[in-house]
Amino acid sequence: MKEASSSDMGFFGRYLTVWVVLCIIAGISLGHFIPEPFQLIGTMEIARVNLPVAVLIWLMIIPMLLRIDFHALRHVKDHWRGIGVTLFVNWAVKPFSMALLGWFFIRGVFAPWLPTEQIDSYIAGLIILAAAPCTAMVFVWSNLSEGEPHFTLTQVALNDVIMIFAFAPIVGLLLGLSAIAVPWDTLFLSVVIYIVIPVIISQLWRRALLANDNCGSKLAHVLKTLHPISLIALLVTLVLLFGFQGNQIITQPLIILLLAVPILIQVFFNSGLAYLLNRWVRSPHCVAGPSALIGASNFFELAVATAIVLFGFESGAALATVVGVLIEVPVMLAAVKVINITRDWYEQAPGVMPHEECCPAGVHVQPHH
Repeated sequence: MKEASSSDMGFFGRYLTVWVVLCIIAGISLGHFIPEPFQLIGTMEIARVNLPVAVLIWLMIIPMLLRIDFHALRHVKDHWRGIGVTLFVNWAVKPFSMALLGWFFIRGVFAPWLPTEQIDSYIAGLIILAAAPCTAMVFVWSNLSEGEPHFTLTQVALNDVIMIFAFAPIVGLLLGLSAIAVPWDTLFLSVVIYIVIPVIISQLWRRALLANDNCGSKLAHVLKTLHPISLIALLVTLVLLFGFQGNQIITQPLIILLLAVPILIQVFFNSGLAYLLNRWVRSPHCVAGPSALIGASNFFELAVATAIVLFGFESGAALATVVGVLIEVPVMLAAVKVINITRDWYEQAPGVMPHEECCPAGVHVQPHH
């Protein structure tokens, strides 16, 4: 990877996998030796929504949404082919391909090595993970692949709008097809709590910060202040999850590895599909790159929250979504590298705009995670 990768990702982003491993160790140890605090936290619920986790998830999600400018939606027509490919992969392929991979591996190939009572829950977690397109780390992946910044911002804003209306129906449909009971009231409640309300709060807050401040210094200051708080909230949530999951992981340590297999396959399948479709419709490489990466990565904060609300801390669904966090950075960096080293091949297709004309040197989006 180019030297700029390190500065784009930041210290936390570069070592996200390390932090998750440390959270696994800390959570399992604390849950084993002092289980009482975890049990107390598990009882703090209203309408099946765990209040401590709700606060932590808001601290993660709102700073991310605060960065999104929904006015970017006016640029949808500028790169309509890339937008169309990404929407197709995100909403018509990705959740369904993950469901198929879950059925094949979790119910089939790996079933003898998994606890029977959790198999449906693992599949549910994989489906929830795939139904939430990434919003934050996509900006990092786009920078690393020299993606067109306006396309990336427009696509993320559009995905956030669609997620408000499509996330619950898609999850409910695929859980139903998987013969998993769908608590529709709880599912819609999770959408309201973890998507609708944070979007409203973040956009009202953003508008207030940008009022009479053309340079955006107030917004930048707030984002800088919230950034460490958001990261701490993520780590605390992971510690809580592994505190509840400790006994299951200790007795069957292969679980995490087995759950990673369908996630890895779907990342490379969906990113490859989006990349090839963009080449077929003659999108420029600086659009195809972020399109492929948006089509592969996940909004794991929302997935973790939804899995906890629907199935609980100790569920296989919650664990499956956390595995997505564990492998996010190394897998996406691999996808970025493939996209970068195949640029010359990509631009050999007739009618594809050269990279220099699509994204002039020096134009980029600042990292958003």
